[in-house]
Amino acid sequence: MEIEFRSDVTVELIRAAASDADVLFAARVSTKGEQSLDDVHADPARSKGLINYLMRDRHGTPFEHNSMTFYVQAPIFVFREMMRHRIASYNEESGRYRQLRPVFYVPAPDRKLVQQGKPGHYEFVDGTPEQYKIVVEATKRACEEAYAAYLEMLNAGVAREVARGVLPVAIYSSAYVTLNARSLMNFLSLRTRRESSRFPSFPQREIEMVAERMEAEWARLMPLTHEAFEAHGRVAP
Repeated sequence: MEIEFRSDVTVELIRAAASDADVLFAARVSTKGEQSLDDVHADPARSKGLINYLMRDRHGTPFEHNSMTFYVQAPIFVFREMMRHRIASYNEESGRYRQLRPVFYVPAPDRKLVQQGKPGHYEFVDGTPEQYKIVVEATKRACEEAYAAYLEMLNAGVAREVARGVLPVAIYSSAYVTLNARSLMNFLSLRTRRESSRFPSFPQREIEMVAERMEAEWARLMPLTHEAFEAHGRVAP
């Protein structure tokens, strides 16, 4: 099998039941009871102030009554960071049950390579052309050798769950990720770096790429909620 190297990620919105109106009827049940059913299909634009109030004062539960399912392809090290959040449902492809495809991550030329400063007070800066050359060549060499060893074991009849042990975290995996808007805002607050954020975050670039694509889809589905999230410092309610 021909080995493929990628520098991007795939994020596709598979299905969604998510709108700004979902926030409104969930919030209004506390004061209107069964009459809040009238707001299920309400015009959110007329209640923009309520969404802003909920976001500003961090009344978070009304933002949970929705759902988005994404299909994500990314290096395994990205998924391990994503699952640290424990705020979504995940189903990932299994190296026990299928032969993993030879698709590996290699940084793009604009990926910053050098870390400066101490943990908590560091930044990443551009590497030199020589450093980038080393990164690409060493990554490709290691991935090619690892996949050759993987195939050698499979061809010898070794179980997939044993053979996969030689594969690096740069290999791509795929998963379905399902979460609500409140959980997504928590993820975005930690995995995107924005000047407008009330609390600074310093995500690894590869997981930020996933977060940016998720945010773009969510902003299309719930524009008023996204606008309020931005206006109030990108803090999850």
